[in-house]
Amino acid sequence: MPFQKIESEKLANAVVRQIEELILQGILRPGERLPSERELSERLGVSRPSLREAVAELQNSGLLTTRAGAGIFVADVLDSAFSPALIRLFASNEQALFDYISFRRDMEGLAAERAAQYGSETDLKVIQTLFDQMEAAHSKRNPAEEAHLDAQFHMAIIEASHNVIMIHMMRAMFDLLAEGVFYNRSIMFRNRATRGQLLEQHRAINVAIQRRDAAAARKAVAAHMDFVEEEMAAMRRAERNEATARLRLEHKVAK
Repeated sequence: MPFQKIESEKLANAVVRQIEELILQGILRPGERLPSERELSERLGVSRPSLREAVAELQNSGLLTTRAGAGIFVADVLDSAFSPALIRLFASNEQALFDYISFRRDMEGLAAERAAQYGSETDLKVIQTLFDQMEAAHSKRNPAEEAHLDAQFHMAIIEASHNVIMIHMMRAMFDLLAEGVFYNRSIMFRNRATRGQLLEQHRAINVAIQRRDAAAARKAVAAHMDFVEEEMAAMRRAERNEATARLRLEHKVAK
């Protein structure tokens, strides 16, 4: 008969499964420091030996790492998503920039659609709160803060999709953007006219999600990314034109 004796689960295994789930869902993020051993054992309601056994297993699997004198951290498990050589190619290749924007258009459109359909009330409150903060930063004419909140707003929508693969993929992509690999996003928020248009585009995305209008949410994201693509293309043209103008000036001065 295909039956086996049921055995109670070790506490350490239950701790492992809980931490794995928090990492999988993107709640515990790469590089995030865990609470102290004492605090964590109290929160989980397990003994320190059971906790140590669980942490050791998670370290062996590569999900947690220990830093001398600093504590236990979630490992940078997505570091290998892109090799340093590939990141350098991304940074120096114009096609990579526009392919990145196209990728975001597709993925974030789907995420917005899913957020409108499957996001919880708390998910929608987080998105609304971040938009409200963007609006406040806009009124204070704080482009750096607006750019920072822009990234958080888009990531909150992706998290509200409740698709763990998408969450981890897009977080890795946003990390590269934050590092300036594709472009400096804060540049777009320095122009008053552009900032106004970006705010209205984010408003349209937020309104559609809050109304749970999946089709409108996806359409609003596509319109936003189309605008970003047009702006980046215009910036690249302006840079090329300026470089050409400088060469002409140098040539004339040299005569």
